[in-house]
Amino acid sequence: MKKIVFALIISVSFIGTAQTKTELQKHYEAFYNEMRVQGDVIGIINALTHLNVLSPSTERRDTLAYVYANDNQHMQALNTIGIEKNDTDSDLAVQVKAISLKALNQPKRALEQFEVLYSRHQNPYLAYELADLKIQTGEPNGALINIDYGIANATDDMKYAFYERQQPYEVPLKAAFLHLKGLVSYNLNKDNIDIALASINEALQLDPNFNLASLSKQALEARKNPPAAEAKEVAPTTGKKKKQ
Repeated sequence: MKKIVFALIISVSFIGTAQTKTELQKHYEAFYNEMRVQGDVIGIINALTHLNVLSPSTERRDTLAYVYANDNQHMQALNTIGIEKNDTDSDLAVQVKAISLKALNQPKRALEQFEVLYSRHQNPYLAYELADLKIQTGEPNGALINIDYGIANATDDMKYAFYERQQPYEVPLKAAFLHLKGLVSYNLNKDNIDIALASINEALQLDPNFNLASLSKQALEARKNPPAAEAKEVAPTTGKKKKQ
């Protein structure tokens, strides 16, 4: 008799726990939907975290990581899904890893993730990210391959945003590629600055307000035609003594 009563108590306990879990899940699903309507990022993260504890799923985890990344909480995003290169990751997970690693100044690791995305969905925007990261990681020849593809395939309606000024701005994606081409040309051949300047001038023809290209042009022109005072300072390195 005692065994039967004990078994009944255990059964009722399991049923109660299951009902409580189901009710909690329904509650947080409704809470999640309401937070989305309100645009409350903190609430969305809270709801997804609870739902992922109650009923874990790859889709919920990836969505939570995306919400973190979209809110510039990149460390939290990577803590949610990791940083490893995994061919079985969803496109969303790879995208989160790529943009978060780039934002956290991890160009080599970010490049790995962008390569995975590019292998799945080749397009000019991903080609630009690859070219930019390859320049940062010392792969100018690899960057040129992506740049040539981007110049050939970027359409007039494609734009790219820059944030080096206080006020962000957009330029034609093709202009952004031409600017990168100028930088790579200079890195590959510092003795012929005119080649680099030609690409950057072409970028400025597409968008005269391209601030970053203007800054690069000024820097290259300064190297090509250094001020007289700077030239005097450089003279001693030739091994010749100045006349007294």
